[in-house]
Amino acid sequence: MEQSSKVGLLSCSGECRASGTLARVATRLVRDEYRPDRAITLCLPLFLAGGEEERAFAREQPTLTIDGCAKQCARIATERLSGPVAGSLVVEAEMDLPQSLSRREPSGDDLQWARRLAERIAATLDGVLRNSAPGQAEG
Repeated sequence: MEQSSKVGLLSCSGECRASGTLARVATRLVRDEYRPDRAITLCLPLFLAGGEEERAFAREQPTLTIDGCAKQCARIATERLSGPVAGSLVVEAEMDLPQSLSRREPSGDDLQWARRLAERIAATLDGVLRNSAPGQAEG
């Protein structure tokens, strides 16, 4: 497999849970601040609606899914429409979130939760890139 220089991030689009909002905000943080040279975001609604560029990227390049809850809509859609994912995180399984977490744009303490999740996503992304480097043994 050719080494990838970018990893796709496909996050939850669910707004009914704060964990979905957290997934989206953390994904943007990774793309914009933590790994801007290594991460691109894919749009789940466009992916589901037939966006061939989104689907082709996920087929050809490593893609991580970041789901808010155990339904894992992003992971399941990616695997059905493009193939296996390089990794997946489920926010509610990864973090013991406070009940007070906002479903709107996080700020203050809520933003710290998004930053913690962004650090986990960035570490997972780094591992994917390390494992796709030439000469590395497969999984």
